[in-house]
Amino acid sequence: MEKLHRIVVVGGGAGGLELVTRLGRKAGKKGRAHITLVDAELTHIWKPLYHEVAAGSLDANANEINFREHARKHHFEFQLGRMTGLDREGQTIKLAPIHDSDNDEVVPERGVPYDTLVIAVGSTANDFGTPGAQDYCLFLDSLPQARRFHSLMLNAFLRKNYMAQNGDRSRLALTIIGAGATGVELAAELRLASRELPVYGMNSLKSEDVSIRLIEAAERILPALPERLSGAAARELERLGIDLVTGQPVKEVLASQVVLKDGTSLTSEMTIWAAGIKAPAFLTGIEGLETTRTNQLVVEQTLQTTRDPGIFAFGDCAACPQPDSDRPVPPRAQAAHQQADTLYRSLMNRLEGRAPVPFTYRDYGSLINFSRYTTVGNLMGNLSGRSLMIEGRVARLFYLSLYRMHQVALHGVIRTGVIWLMDRVSRAMHPRLKLH
Repeated sequence: MEKLHRIVVVGGGAGGLELVTRLGRKAGKKGRAHITLVDAELTHIWKPLYHEVAAGSLDANANEINFREHARKHHFEFQLGRMTGLDREGQTIKLAPIHDSDNDEVVPERGVPYDTLVIAVGSTANDFGTPGAQDYCLFLDSLPQARRFHSLMLNAFLRKNYMAQNGDRSRLALTIIGAGATGVELAAELRLASRELPVYGMNSLKSEDVSIRLIEAAERILPALPERLSGAAARELERLGIDLVTGQPVKEVLASQVVLKDGTSLTSEMTIWAAGIKAPAFLTGIEGLETTRTNQLVVEQTLQTTRDPGIFAFGDCAACPQPDSDRPVPPRAQAAHQQADTLYRSLMNRLEGRAPVPFTYRDYGSLINFSRYTTVGNLMGNLSGRSLMIEGRVARLFYLSLYRMHQVALHGVIRTGVIWLMDRVSRAMHPRLKLH
């Protein structure tokens, strides 16, 4: 019996999971290839939703996808493990041992063989070596981190509510470093939490007792997006009572303070780092593959790594060139979605001995969601050279459709419709904010 071609995809984020789902349905189901997904977690949730999990606007338990169950339904194998190394000559990836909560070893270090390898391990926050950031900042790189943030936030609100009951009206100072899309959307979600929690018993703490500050090193928030969109976002944040500090890099983070470059010291009881990203450190020069200063694997336009055509990379962990541009493809969810589609076609071609498909990024615009208040954005972006500014309900509809498109890619139209209906029922039956 002829051995099946082994395709191993490392990373079950938005792009990675969409890719193995399509490959499983087409190549795995028909016995044309053996598809394996490797991830360090047991479940998937769309990364752009992490800030909603952190603020309590979204119940992660109701939106998670279990990798093992999804693999069973879509004809691929799932392996739990964290990639730590690579043996290119032996065509094997190395996985770290798995330990339980008592640090006892459950599964030893092991290898997973491949014929074609796809690396889609995403990104982590880049603190640029800022003193104190690792010690005193909270991060939102993973679902466990988002859940930890939520628990700490609830405790901080509870503590301040108790203090207010006893006559201490001191403000709760929350600071977000980095005013990109994640930072801006998190600020709006935290303002929603400060207004919702009093409804559920913390009525001694008023929304105005919660100070939310957004710090950005660039001269304006959302510096990577059009200036008109940035201005509209700034006005909305100011309307929500969120303090904006721009043009000020952070010099140092302390236990209860953030020190700016000009020496200004700002009180902060909870500090969240949302500025900049980099690929995981283990990728740096892995087995001689070319990487950037931010650990990204350098790939050709076909998404093949520059020094090994049998290894592909995409998403935030890959530096992919764009035709007629000196900048690589931006690290955005829509880019990962488009790359997953291109890579699916390339891998199907590879099984038939045909050439891979070159990737061309199409910018369909940007949308920034301010929780339940409003949404602003622009459509089309670089696709036509012109953009259309939208906001309010229309923009909110487009924003919500992005997540539904991800769900359709994973579950199909009918199941996504059922999930949407269940979401509506769940919202009607449960609190508007996760309270535990």
